[in-house]
Amino acid sequence: MNARKIAWFARRTGELGLNYLCPGIKAFFNYAEPILAGIVTLATRDFNGVATMNIRDNILQLEQRMNAQVLGQETLVRMLIIALLCDGHILLEGLPGLAKTRAVRELAGHISGEFRRIQFTPDLLPSDITGSEIYQQNATREEDQFRFRPGPVFGNIILADEINRASARVQSALLEAMEERHVTVAGKSWPLPGVFMVLATQNPVDQEGTWPLPEAQLDRFLMKVQVGYPSREHEQRVMQLVRAEQQEKYRGLTPEKTPPQPEALMLSQQEIASCWREIADIHVSSIIETYIVDLVNASRAPQSVSERLASYLAFGLSPRGTLALERCARAQAWLEGRDRRAPRRCAVYCPAGDAPSPDAQLSGNADGCSADDVVAMLLNAVVV
Repeated sequence: MNARKIAWFARRTGELGLNYLCPGIKAFFNYAEPILAGIVTLATRDFNGVATMNIRDNILQLEQRMNAQVLGQETLVRMLIIALLCDGHILLEGLPGLAKTRAVRELAGHISGEFRRIQFTPDLLPSDITGSEIYQQNATREEDQFRFRPGPVFGNIILADEINRASARVQSALLEAMEERHVTVAGKSWPLPGVFMVLATQNPVDQEGTWPLPEAQLDRFLMKVQVGYPSREHEQRVMQLVRAEQQEKYRGLTPEKTPPQPEALMLSQQEIASCWREIADIHVSSIIETYIVDLVNASRAPQSVSERLASYLAFGLSPRGTLALERCARAQAWLEGRDRRAPRRCAVYCPAGDAPSPDAQLSGNADGCSADDVVAMLLNAVVV
């Protein structure tokens, strides 16, 4: 299912995109929520223990604070939180000025650790990302040696800004780091921090000066989120928020006018690791496993669903996408404190393994069929 949706989404954006289970998972949970009731249970731990609830409350408070600073992008904020809980990477696509970078900065500002920003440009080199060996000459020539100078990828939260403005060679430099959690320079392997998350932003590929990401790199992202325009109400609030920030920046606030600041919220890396352990302990029953597999298999054989669906899809979802869907479901269940129910909504873009054909990319647009329509066909066809 998700694969199909991804395929459709890829067609719409002109990307190689089956690598993302795009809006498919969102539609999956919206349509399938009644079916998923009672299928997620805790395996070994007290799901609502005091320690767990405290950490979960901090995560929810983080989401609330981000929504107050990134107005009108609730789905984007929730997906950033889910990706963090899944120990995965996320790709944000949207036109300039839609608060993609702001959202990433807000998330990084509440996580203890190093935040690094890499601005991708056409002249960027792979060594500018991973680091390189530097020759150091000492007083005694016998001590002369090459020493490794780590690049900006050696951080906890990495913002790869406008990733599709660099060449494919540079984009691929992130592959080993994202998948293997280490980089290799001059034959030596250098491990990355335990908490390591790449948050990449990109402009639509049809904009001038952009290059599609390599298919292999797309597959390293747990999610891809389409960032759209805010509503009229939210856009008005954005003006008010930015105006207040400018007043504070340029004029300054006198002590008596300084508004009370909320207590600082900072998630430690130990707390994040604790979240991962709790989520790993959530067991998904065979009922939902069977249902997910049925949906995935239907995406691989769309002709068994309908000829119309088959005309939209070239390839189905890969096993990596299946795992991502199940993983995001467990994270959403943990976040909502559900021990006997799967999440109802999870607008996640999970990775799939293949890309749709050019014919498939064009057919959906020509028919006016949306990605949600394609997913709805699948969900209506697969019986629990």
